[in-house]
Amino acid sequence: MQKRHIITICGVLGSGKSTAAKRVAQALSFNHFSGGDFMRKIASEKGISLAELSSIAENDPEVDKEIDRSQKEFMDTNDNFVIDSRLGWYWAPNSFKVFLSVDPRISAERVFADLQAKKSERSEEVSGVLETIEDLQKKQAERLESERLRYKEYYGIGNHFDPAHFDLVIDTVQNDIPTVERLIIEGYKKWLA
Repeated sequence: MQKRHIITICGVLGSGKSTAAKRVAQALSFNHFSGGDFMRKIASEKGISLAELSSIAENDPEVDKEIDRSQKEFMDTNDNFVIDSRLGWYWAPNSFKVFLSVDPRISAERVFADLQAKKSERSEEVSGVLETIEDLQKKQAERLESERLRYKEYYGIGNHFDPAHFDLVIDTVQNDIPTVERLIIEGYKKWLA
């Protein structure tokens, strides 16, 4: 399989995947995309909010499949980009596949601090009233299990975070963002050689 100029970055909320993907894309003069971009596009096409689409997706598997088809189609026909996406590695098997790992407690602490400080876009992803880091950690664990079950049912993927799926695994607790960026770029250049 011919290697393509695509870097797919996967990781849980709070792993730094979006930040790392943006930095790597900028450093390589690549475009940056997020799996969420495809979800937002479909919500826009349907004339509903992202939160409404997420709610519909909980009971309608066709929503996930439509988002996945859109992402796969894009990845099949484009190059020179970095994407942070849960299943990017699956849709672009000939990409350089990166997984950013983080301890679940630290993941929850990072997301909680982000939500408290900025009330960011991720507040739609982590809906409901979250009073403590423990609440968020529980919600994140439930979300990961829901994803795992869906991906197993739809695509036969037992564990979408299995390190065996990736060319490079980086612990983002032990490595700061500039180091993560450097390791991804170095790894990508070695992988291409």
